[in-house]
Amino acid sequence: MKTFEEKLDQYAQLVVKVGLNIQEGQRLLILSPIEAKDFTRKVTKYAYENGCKRVMVNWVDTATTRIHLENAPEETVKDNLQPWDIDKFNSLSEHNDAMLNITGDDPNAYAGVTPERLMWVQKDKGEKLQAFSKAQLNGDMHWAIAGVPTAGWAKSVFPERSEEEAIEALWDAIFHTVRIDQEDPVAAWEEHGKTLTEKVDYLNEKRFKSLHYTSEGTDLRIDLHPDHLWIGGGHTSTFGTSYIPNLPTEEVFTTPHKNGVNGTVASKKPLSAMGNLIDNFSLTFEDGKVVDFSAEKGYETLEQLLNIDEGMKFLGEVALVPYDSPISNSGIIFNNTLYDENAACHLAIGTSITMSVKDVGHLKKEELEEIGVNQSRGHTDFMIGSADLDIVAETQDGEKVQLFKDGNWAI
Repeated sequence: MKTFEEKLDQYAQLVVKVGLNIQEGQRLLILSPIEAKDFTRKVTKYAYENGCKRVMVNWVDTATTRIHLENAPEETVKDNLQPWDIDKFNSLSEHNDAMLNITGDDPNAYAGVTPERLMWVQKDKGEKLQAFSKAQLNGDMHWAIAGVPTAGWAKSVFPERSEEEAIEALWDAIFHTVRIDQEDPVAAWEEHGKTLTEKVDYLNEKRFKSLHYTSEGTDLRIDLHPDHLWIGGGHTSTFGTSYIPNLPTEEVFTTPHKNGVNGTVASKKPLSAMGNLIDNFSLTFEDGKVVDFSAEKGYETLEQLLNIDEGMKFLGEVALVPYDSPISNSGIIFNNTLYDENAACHLAIGTSITMSVKDVGHLKKEELEEIGVNQSRGHTDFMIGSADLDIVAETQDGEKVQLFKDGNWAI
């Protein structure tokens, strides 16, 4: 039986070696909640042991950020990201470096903050980091997202438990999702990668034209981009190295045609966005654009999210995840997109991941828009998978193929 410290060590090594796959001479920027200091120190140690040239840490404290959001002058909030921050991020992609985002903030950290102020920050960040985001989604650097429990997050997942018990339970759940509870986690990830690759190869061979989703509250047709590529598990950088952006990951994903989405889709899990939870919401699309929406909880947050820019009203990603997956089978709603999106099929409003469209990485924003690859200052995944979800794919010559049946792969 592994001790907690042994599991934490293996997790840090997995992030460095498998997720980030740190290369000799790369620099690493870690974005970390201050509560994740112990894990961040382990990642820093293993990064250097694996040839990292320089590790830099941006510590994040949501309580301090909330004070800023509520008290800073309006013009400061609207001009939130400073030039030195922009230069730092751009330098990473320009030098083919690496970035780790440690997720774990309280999903209700900014509940009660004026939604418009939260939107200003997101809009400012999206606008000023457009070049960086494009390079990141194009594969010009290694990057990964991994979770570490904080008290606020753990209590939102296990509200009936004490803070200490909730954190312990969330750690156990995280270790399970990333296969740390298996004897050889790295070997387990290699085997998992092969399974995802099989699905990717099948989908890329079939070259489906569209996907038709039906479930309770959902009747949605999505046209895939004519030059779409399915991707799953690891990514390949523009300089020929591999990395896995999401730990955990259960998805295969691609890019829809910006103007080819019609119908209504209903969410199946809560969405944590801009420090608030949005739940039981639906989006209605016409010719790709959201023309109507509803939400039982977080309506104003959803409204501000959609209004970051015009591109947030269009889809940028289609992702397939079986309902019978380790995260889904845990029965835990994590209130965190990294985990919940890997428990269910999901879509993303906002910018497209350019590496999932053939040979477009060099195109400018306007050129991408012209060929139907959505561009935006934001990218937000939301979960639509359920036990009653059916997906019927249509080939270029009109053949219908049952891709998902009752939430799971039918192929």
